[in-house]
This record gives sequence, C-alpha cells and structure tokens, in this order.
Amino acid sequence: MPGNREDAYRAGITPRILCGTLDFSMRIVSLLASATEIVDALGATSQLVGRSHECDNPPSVRALPECSSPAFDIHVSSRAIDTEVNRRLRAGEPLYVIHSALIESLQPDLILTQEHCEVCAVTPADLSRSGYDLAQARTVALSAFTLEDIFDNITRIALALDLTPRGGELVADLRARLEAVRQSTAPLPRPTVAVLEWTDPFFVLGNWGPELVDIAGGEPVLSNRHAHSVAISPELLGEADPEYIVIAPCGFTLDRAWQDRAVLEALPWWPTLRAVRENKVAFADGNRLFNRSGITVADTAELLAEILHRRARAPQPSPIAPSPDHRPKPSRDSNGAAAHPAHPTPAQTPNPLAEIHDFRWYTEARVRES
Repeated sequence: MPGNREDAYRAGITPRILCGTLDFSMRIVSLLASATEIVDALGATSQLVGRSHECDNPPSVRALPECSSPAFDIHVSSRAIDTEVNRRLRAGEPLYVIHSALIESLQPDLILTQEHCEVCAVTPADLSRSGYDLAQARTVALSAFTLEDIFDNITRIALALDLTPRGGELVADLRARLEAVRQSTAPLPRPTVAVLEWTDPFFVLGNWGPELVDIAGGEPVLSNRHAHSVAISPELLGEADPEYIVIAPCGFTLDRAWQDRAVLEALPWWPTLRAVRENKVAFADGNRLFNRSGITVADTAELLAEILHRRARAPQPSPIAPSPDHRPKPSRDSNGAAAHPAHPTPAQTPNPLAEIHDFRWYTEARVRES
C-alpha cells in the first residue's frame, strides 16, 4: 500500500475525502477469483471493495458487493451448461451480467480481470459492453497458459499494489513448494493419468495443468499443454486407458463434480477401464484447485502427488481456505474456443488442505451402492 501522498499519486490512486481527511488507500474490485486470492496472499485484502460472484476465498470477501452474476441458470447438468454456453457464443449473447452501476459507485482505482478466456471469468470486453467506462480505473487483465505466466501475474498484481517485495516472496514460496513435490516424487514410478476438466462432453486438462501432473510424478495423457482445454471423444479415454483418472470439472466443487458419476457410468465401457477396475479414479474440487491461475497451484501439485502415489500431504503454509458450494463455470467448445482487517501472511497460516477432504475416490460411491 502506498505509504504517503507521493506514493499514492505514483500508483494512480485518486484521493477521496473520508471523515474530513484525504484518503489515499487503493480501492480494488476483483472480477477474478484467483486474483482475489493473490491480493489476499499479498496482505492487501482490506483494499478490496468489490468482487465477482465467483470470488469466495478468503471467506471474508464473501461480504463484499458482488459486481457480476451468471447470465443464465447454471444449476443444471453439465451437458445443458455446455449447450447453453455454445448457443450464447454463437448468438453473441453475454455469459455474465456485469453490474456496472455498482462498480462505478465503488469508485475503484484498480480492477482485476482476465483476458485468457471469454468463458471462464469476466473480461475487459465484458466490462466495456456493460457500459462501464474503462477509463475510470486502471484495469489489469491477466492471462496464464503456463506456470511461469502465473508467477508473472502475481508479480504484476504486486507491482500494481506497490507490494513488489511481497510478491517476490510469494512466488519464491510457491516455487519452493513445487520443487519439494518434484523432488519427493522423482524416484517413484510415473503412472499415466488423465485429468478431465468437463465430463459432458469430455474436456481434457490444458494450460498449466500438465506441468502440475509432471511435478506430481505422473505422465499426463490426453492433455493440451500450454493451450486451452479441448473437447475429445469419450472413446479416446477408453483407448488411452490411463492408470489414473482425475475428474475435476471447471468451476465445480467436489460435491458438484461427484454428481457427474452418472454421466461416466452411462458409458458402457466405463467399468472396463483399468483405472476403474483398480480403484484409481478420483474426483476433485476443480473450482478451487484445478481452474484458478494463482496461489493454489502448489496445493494442486501436492494433491496430485497424494492421489498418484498414495502419500499423505504434510501441512504447508498457505492462505487458501475451503470454498463453499460454488456456481460452476461453463466449458469450452470442441475447437478450444471459448464455449464456458489485513489477513495473515502465508507464513502465519496453516494449510487447511491437510485437514479437509478435497478429493474423493470413486470407490466410495461403489461401496455405498453395494
């Protein structure tokens, strides 16, 4: 946070009259869940004044005004979501409703959004179409295809908040945790694993995800490294027949992902897959761990290492908190075009991932149903 009037002006902060005095604190509206988590990890949560409907971590931000909402009913099946997303894209209809008047009333100095995917979250174009004048605030639009892109995004946000040293510490911490996972799994066998980001239709893991599988000691199959997730024919999963399958749909909590078992079980060859026969199918919280391009990447690598090598995760410092049942994000089309008070620092915060259930073995369903 800028420490004086000169710092504030350099950071592009417009002073306001508050209780009879000039207020130079930065006001941030975050329209991207991962950006909100990064702001919190940088220790700047108190500067957030608004959020998107998808920003749910840390829990305190849920009390902030929601500046966006889905443009259609997303409490439907995965197939119905995918169909409606593609229909809206073809028709040029919005996927999100942007509450531009609310954003204007919050008088932000900085708006955090993304330009990676027109489906996954609000973009600057969405803001502009809503009637919001982008000249009213500085906009930082993030994009991430790789882990290095994610680290760069953390650095960009830290720079925008005048917290560059803290940003460097956060990136160094994430790199160290990822390297610790890599070293711990290096001597172990590397099983093949397919991660699905959507189940109906099937979308395979893309962007930085295959890097995390590598780090966790697995061999990703049917993945689209450093590019958008794409749809595949379900039969390709049968042909690949990986040793492990992880189901982590985009925008779905673990409980919502768990509901898609019926989609998989409707495939006549599903029981014949090696991963199913050998009880190596896991459902995970895609919304919190697989889809956010930010501070959760180390948590995801640790989770994958536990799934692939059946090793319990040791508690690690992390600012992440469990998310509630969350509204899902839509998927992408078959061509990969878009279809769908200050908080403690990470060093002070125990990792709740060591204490919560963030994945579930498919065998649990089979035991319950037997």
